[in-house]
Amino acid sequence: MKKIVITIALVAGLTGVVHAAGDADAGKAKAASCFACHGTDGNSIAPNFPNLAGQSASYLYKQMKDFKAGKRKDPTMDAMILPLDDQAMQDISAFFATQKIKPGQADPALVEAGAAIYKGGIAEIGTPACMACHGPTGAGNPGVGFPLLSSQKSTYIENQLKNFRTSAQNDSSVGRHNDTNKMMRNAVKRISDPEIKAVAQYIQGLNP
Repeated sequence: MKKIVITIALVAGLTGVVHAAGDADAGKAKAASCFACHGTDGNSIAPNFPNLAGQSASYLYKQMKDFKAGKRKDPTMDAMILPLDDQAMQDISAFFATQKIKPGQADPALVEAGAAIYKGGIAEIGTPACMACHGPTGAGNPGVGFPLLSSQKSTYIENQLKNFRTSAQNDSSVGRHNDTNKMMRNAVKRISDPEIKAVAQYIQGLNP
């Protein structure tokens, strides 16, 4: 029986951790309702649904808990998460973490612009390099709560960056605001739609 230890990075300073055990075998059965959108192996069947395969169990578990608590909102996920108890969320997170992400492809016309933002940021508007937190290949850092980005759907990435930007610009609960210490909101507050599109395409073409 496969077990995964989920490490949750606390918001305050990212220093405290809490351990919770997820059972990947049990999670496969419990994840049946997730397959319609995220695929049986965690590779999404539609561009607006994220790939979950290979994502750290700790990050998946945190997102599910945030949906459950209303800290992150999505009409579909709000309904799907409602019947799940804490153990089910741990097990489902563990299952998807054991799956293998399928390589994505980027639009060649946007790779150069996207790479420049991902690797170097945009200094004049205060946008940091994505790789500073998510790594040069987009592998992330589960120990401190930074998610895997490699081969993620570009449409999904675009939507999330715009949601963070909306929240940052309105200084409210509108958009997405479950990032630690407003890190993503601060990063994308002044970024433009074409810049978001370019970096999202670059991320889709990254392979861990």
